[in-house]
Amino acid sequence: MYEQVIDDVTASIRAGTLKPGDKLPSIVELCAQYGASATPIRYALRILDERGWIETHQGKGSFVAATPPA
Repeated sequence: MYEQVIDDVTASIRAGTLKPGDKLPSIVELCAQYGASATPIRYALRILDERGWIETHQGKGSFVAATPPA
């Protein structure tokens, strides 16, 4: 499940649907969208953050990185 979230977010960033600085949906919204529990969603967001696609700010949410990988 987490791989699908990663693929979808990176594809949206590459396509320009999500632009640098855009806020991603909340964990609750992503859970509803993918029909998944919070654990794989959090895992996907952590991987996206580690790979430089997004930046996560405690209490504020996750945002597309200013300079995501090509």
